[in-house]
Amino acid sequence: MRLRPADLDHVALQSGQNPRIAALAELCRANKVRTTIVSRDELTRMTRTETHGGAVAFVKERKTLTLEDLIAPRSHKHMLLALDGVEDPHNLGALLRTADGAGASGVVLPERRAAGITGTVAKAAAGATEHVRVAKVTNLVRSLEQLKRENIWIIGLDERGTQVYSDFDFCGDFCLVLGREGAGLHDLTRKTCDFLLRIPMAGAVPSLNVSVAGAVVLYEAARQRRTAMDEQGNGKNKSTAKPSKPQRGLGS
Repeated sequence: MRLRPADLDHVALQSGQNPRIAALAELCRANKVRTTIVSRDELTRMTRTETHGGAVAFVKERKTLTLEDLIAPRSHKHMLLALDGVEDPHNLGALLRTADGAGASGVVLPERRAAGITGTVAKAAAGATEHVRVAKVTNLVRSLEQLKRENIWIIGLDERGTQVYSDFDFCGDFCLVLGREGAGLHDLTRKTCDFLLRIPMAGAVPSLNVSVAGAVVLYEAARQRRTAMDEQGNGKNKSTAKPSKPQRGLGS
């Protein structure tokens, strides 16, 4: 509420003499957010849980960005995340939380056959939905091709990838593409990728949960970028540092 009170339609508060709820009601009044007083049973019915804490905020429909909006700021190197049909809202929420924590510049979501940003997603994201820049697209493959034209590498994460993720140079503009739970990347999406990376698995299970895999790779990318910035700050540029090997893509 303190961040963007204008995004709230209204807040339903539990009736009774609860000091915490009274303080929240005062905060709503100060920010000119409409409130309604309802019973605990009514809040339970609204949220389908008894652990609502005595308050429910109803958010206005949020306008997502276009892909052009997402890539318009070119004052920095883009670190984008694209999701190819992630359907579990908890996975989506966890990935949005990771994207925010790792410093991703935006997330690309398909409009169909994928999870949207719902209350469950917002709860799993622990507030990250209010900060991460999200673009919804009608055709993910066409959007990835558009990113290529903007000189952004398309990097797919796939257990059949030929390159280990930690050997890849993430310091340039890139978009990491994660596939569906269980099935992974669609064939056409995989073919569109410039690179296919994999996470080595030492056990019997061939792959990680998509939200965990995304966190592993995004934080490796964030580490590399932070290290590069530190080296630049210490006067180590590409003329003195070990040059990276040129990268060759797999996709078109």
